[in-house]
Amino acid sequence: MRQTRISSADGLNLAVYEAGNPNGPAILFLHGFNQASLCWHLQMEDRDLAARFRMVAYDIRGHGASDQPEDVARYAHEADFAADTHAVITALGLNRPVLVGWSYAGRLINDYVRHHGTGAIAGINYVGAKLDSDPAFNGPGNDHFRDMLRPDLAREIIAVEKFLRACFFLPPPEKTIARARYYNMRVTPRTRRAHLTRSPDDGAVLATLDVPVLLTQGSRDTLVLPGLAQSRAPLIPGAELSIYHGVGHMPFAEDTQRFNRELAAFVTRCTA
Repeated sequence: MRQTRISSADGLNLAVYEAGNPNGPAILFLHGFNQASLCWHLQMEDRDLAARFRMVAYDIRGHGASDQPEDVARYAHEADFAADTHAVITALGLNRPVLVGWSYAGRLINDYVRHHGTGAIAGINYVGAKLDSDPAFNGPGNDHFRDMLRPDLAREIIAVEKFLRACFFLPPPEKTIARARYYNMRVTPRTRRAHLTRSPDDGAVLATLDVPVLLTQGSRDTLVLPGLAQSRAPLIPGAELSIYHGVGHMPFAEDTQRFNRELAAFVTRCTA
């Protein structure tokens, strides 16, 4: 993956990664809470996807190699998050990308659509996504956040480890956990708290979506319970729901072959 840096509207520097065919239809990946763009490596490094699509990912503010401002106000406003995604699209000249948002990034896609509409995108793939802030669909994996927000390094390390393992239904290879552990620990407790205490999202934007939408959901997800996607899918005009049975919070890592195949088909339909 080729890394560059761009500035968002408020001057915050974002780490942006690109791979694949520069002339192909564009895909913009947005990662989840406490993660980084590296979580998409099984897509960004896939030969078939790389031959067909221009793939871009960026570290959201306060995560990965992007700036991590200490001022919690820099994480409070949805317009700033919307501006980050808009900045990546415009700075790289992405032509109607399909947005792929995992987990917390469902909220970031909603932020973008509320402030910039859908005119510059071709479709949306919500992946195990927070479609709104209804706490009824927060699974037990969220319990680990409590110690991830405290300035107690020993407890923080244990909590991050448990959180990462909760993202999977079947135990992943240890090298997968080791890789993720590094970039998850880059996020500070202060930044985590700032993200998690944002004003609630009522999800009203879902009913206004006028581009193709694919909801990808693991049946054994314990972070974002499957009922959220199942209950909200009928609210989204023309939305398609794809359930991955026996899969947890990370369909793109737990059943990569199926995920990449469905993503390619969806992007092709959106950009035909």
